[in-house]
Amino acid sequence: MQPRIPRQQGRELPEQGVPRSDADAGLGPGLAAVVAGARRRAVRDGDRQIDTAHLLHSLLEHDTEVRAALGEGPVMARLLGYLVQRSIGYGLRWQGAVEESGGVPVVAGVAGFSPLAAGCMERARERAARKGTGTASGTDLLAAIAADPQARAVEVLGRAGIDAGELLTRLETPSSR
Repeated sequence: MQPRIPRQQGRELPEQGVPRSDADAGLGPGLAAVVAGARRRAVRDGDRQIDTAHLLHSLLEHDTEVRAALGEGPVMARLLGYLVQRSIGYGLRWQGAVEESGGVPVVAGVAGFSPLAAGCMERARERAARKGTGTASGTDLLAAIAADPQARAVEVLGRAGIDAGELLTRLETPSSR
């Protein structure tokens, strides 16, 4: 059976064996692993594209700074619960629909990513460049996702009791950089 998400041509990170494409350029090794995890999750869920909810779920699995930014306890448990339920009911209405945003410019034509997710990846790289870090981190991607109210991940965050606007404010303060 052919995977629905096209394999992305490109280089491999020798230390991880994670496929990289041009869309993955400018990502640190940790974020490249997040993208690879989101890609596997999308295939497993039967989705045609990686969307922001896939990226959020993979960020939680791979990035301790992202988990710290989102907090601990019942809120994190609810968030993970909603993300896990995606393939068994909660996210079924998203299947077959493309994640787009009317509020934030999107990047079109990036194989395997929804237009909104591709735009978030680009904004994460831009945020890293503004900070002078060179490569995007998990918190850069989380901030890019939180900035778009149309993102599926923002809907999941809201259902779990996490306000995306407040999260973005925390991520933009100098102490959380």
